[in-house]
Amino acid sequence: MKRGKKYQDAVKSFDKSAQYEVAEAISLVKKNATAKFDETIELHIRTGCDGRHAEQQIRGAVVLPHGTGKTVKVLVFAKGTKLDEAQAAGADYVGGEELIPKIQNEGWLDFDVVVATPDMMGVVGRLGRVLGPKGLMPNPKAGTVTMDVTKAVNDIKAGKIEYRLDKTNIIHVPVGKASFTEEQLSDNFQTLMGAINKAKPASLKGQYIKSATLASTMGPGVKLNVTKIAN
Repeated sequence: MKRGKKYQDAVKSFDKSAQYEVAEAISLVKKNATAKFDETIELHIRTGCDGRHAEQQIRGAVVLPHGTGKTVKVLVFAKGTKLDEAQAAGADYVGGEELIPKIQNEGWLDFDVVVATPDMMGVVGRLGRVLGPKGLMPNPKAGTVTMDVTKAVNDIKAGKIEYRLDKTNIIHVPVGKASFTEEQLSDNFQTLMGAINKAKPASLKGQYIKSATLASTMGPGVKLNVTKIAN
């Protein structure tokens, strides 16, 4: 893949093979985020887990202290008083059974997170084929299947993000935007790593975090010193 001049210049600004302390890595990634839009800064963690074993699956959620810098659209599946509660909490879309054909047949996916009350999971389950591959299925571990829709919506709007293993046992999560201060990015990073370290499966033998890289949307990845972030 041919890279542009900006990317090539960015690569020359640091040692690609070195492992950096978090503060230095954040500084480098911010400096190299030179696109015309506010780039997202992401953390990519290669784990020693084997996601094929249920007990080594990692999935959870954490509220970043400074949010993600992104406006998140929330869809809530509920009924009765919970519909009003979700609306009052600031959910962008609220509904029940009537939303199924809109999503299934019309391909409506104008939302980023789906929350559902437990009594609606039978209905939402019918959307598994559509929502599942996009990582949008509500899940109790991520706090998106709950009767407390007010808390769920508030947390998501405040910057709650979900982390999970992909098929190659890597976790990809946003840490914030390039426009954030280094302190804000560092706070978010520490909160995120605290949650991921806590999620280490008890059955895992060997190294949990094999490598970690910080990168902006268009910039090169900067490797982190793994011994300093894993505990």
